[in-house]
Amino acid sequence: MKLIDAHCHLETKDFPTADDVIARSQAAGLVHAVVVGQWQKPGDFGSAVALSAQWPDFLSPTMGIHPHDAAQATPEDWAQLETLCALPAVRAVGETGLDFYYNHSPRNAQDEGFRRQCQLAKRLDKPLVVHVRDAHAECAHILKEEGMSKGMIHCFTGDWEAGKRYLDMGFHLSISGVVTYKKTEALQAAVSYAPLSQLLLETDTPYLAPIPQRGKKNEPGYIVHTAAKVAELKGVPVEEVALTCARNAVTLLALPVAL
Repeated sequence: MKLIDAHCHLETKDFPTADDVIARSQAAGLVHAVVVGQWQKPGDFGSAVALSAQWPDFLSPTMGIHPHDAAQATPEDWAQLETLCALPAVRAVGETGLDFYYNHSPRNAQDEGFRRQCQLAKRLDKPLVVHVRDAHAECAHILKEEGMSKGMIHCFTGDWEAGKRYLDMGFHLSISGVVTYKKTEALQAAVSYAPLSQLLLETDTPYLAPIPQRGKKNEPGYIVHTAAKVAELKGVPVEEVALTCARNAVTLLALPVAL
C-alpha cells in the first residue's frame, strides 16, 4: 500500500529530530509527505523548507501565513512569504484561510491575508492550501471572488453542502483523522458522496490523531487508519483509496513521486 500525507507539521518544537518519525512513516507505507511551513513569528517561517531539503525524496514543503497570525505578520513577512513561495521546492501557498472559531486575528485581517495568498498562488500558478473553521460560506465566497480553482481544503470537516461547493470549484477535500471520530456523521456522509478523484488523505500531524491513536501525538504513519475509514465509507478496498489519493496529491502538488 502506497500512501501520501498531504498535510503535516514537523516543526522542531514537536519533533526535535525527524528521523524517527520519518522511519516509522515509511514503515507504515508512506512514500511522501507534504510538510506545511508557516509563519511562526516576525522573520521566522519555521523549518519546513530546510527539513524538506534534507529529505527531498520524501518531504515537500508548502509556505503560508495562517489566519490565526494574519494580523501579526509584518510587511517584511509578507514580502518574505512571496520569496519563499516562489522557490521551486515549495509546492503550494498556505495554509491560509479563515478561522471564525478562534478569531485569533480580526476577521478583516483574516480576509485580507487570505486574499493576498489567493492572489500569490495565482501569480505563481501554485495550488492553495486552505484552512477553514466556522466560515465555509465566507471562505467559498472569497475563493469564488478571487477566481481560485486549484487547491485543497485542508482537514475538511464540513457537511456535504459545504464540500460540494468546494468540489464544484475544482478543489480537493483533504480528509484527516477527524473522519474516524464519533459524532462526525455529516463529515462521513460528505466523504461517502465525494468523488475519490477529488479526495486527499492527511494527518495534520502533530494534531488530530485518528482512532485508535487518539490522544497521542499524531504522526504521518497514522494515516493508515484514516485511509481505512475512508475505504469503509466508500465501500472500496483500502489499497484503492491509498493509491488514488496519493496520485491525486502528486498531480495537484506536482510532487516528485512516481506511483
